[in-house]
Amino acid sequence: MMTIREYKRVESLEEAWELNQKKANRVIGGMIWLKMSRGNVGTAIDISGLGLDQIEETEDAFEIGAMVTLRQLEEHPGLAAYTDGAMRESVRHIVGVQLRNLATVGGSIYGRFGFSDVLTMFLAMDTEVELYKAGRMPLVEFAKQIGGRDILVKLIVHKDKAVYHYQSVRNTQTDFPVLTCAAAKRADGAYRFSIGARPGRAVLFEASAETIQALIEEKQKAETKADADADTREKQDKTQTGKKAACLAKWICDQVRTSSNMRGSAEYRKHLTGVLIKRAVRVLEEC
Repeated sequence: MMTIREYKRVESLEEAWELNQKKANRVIGGMIWLKMSRGNVGTAIDISGLGLDQIEETEDAFEIGAMVTLRQLEEHPGLAAYTDGAMRESVRHIVGVQLRNLATVGGSIYGRFGFSDVLTMFLAMDTEVELYKAGRMPLVEFAKQIGGRDILVKLIVHKDKAVYHYQSVRNTQTDFPVLTCAAAKRADGAYRFSIGARPGRAVLFEASAETIQALIEEKQKAETKADADADTREKQDKTQTGKKAACLAKWICDQVRTSSNMRGSAEYRKHLTGVLIKRAVRVLEEC
């Protein structure tokens, strides 16, 4: 059980930052996962009055405040159109509407939770975080960090010329995911893949068009006469899309680290990684 000694609804980011420098104090965000932890909190810092609960769309980017809820992400028409529904798909399985009305983007990103669908999705996009003191940095760098006492102000999603696809595997509809996969195909043919719930935090893999072509050529050189006797499904993989999907799946599976927990083994997650990568490539190649 968590015990909070004092509660403070701050009036500025500076006030929030100063309070957060004390180890016993915590920014409470939407107070969803934090309340499940144990220990004593000196001062619970509430930043809900700082106007950080808006999504602003410009010609070049989306600016998403730290207090924006997951439900706002789910229902925002601009994000839905830009991601071809991938943003909505990434959050719709998270427990229920009641929780998504409370859980915040800032809490999901700053927590860097291994099970986070939100982190997985934003990693596949051209995303920066803005911290009160440290300023802007790429999300992929922020996601690698541990802890910190800065205040997350907002996310900046740059509108890249890309199409997106999101998938997750769950044992039950609203359970934590066994594995998550967000994919983006850029206009220049490059791919970005984010793999989460490994069960570690999401990691990003990027493959340029040149890298993909090199992988395909390497695969072709390694093919043997026995491939001619493959079954019908494998023959379908001889298409250009099939080759690309197979090469990218193997390339990522060779790099991604998975481990076991109550929801699945490391081997199962490794297998799922290959399956979801192939599915994503086939979908995005048709876009």
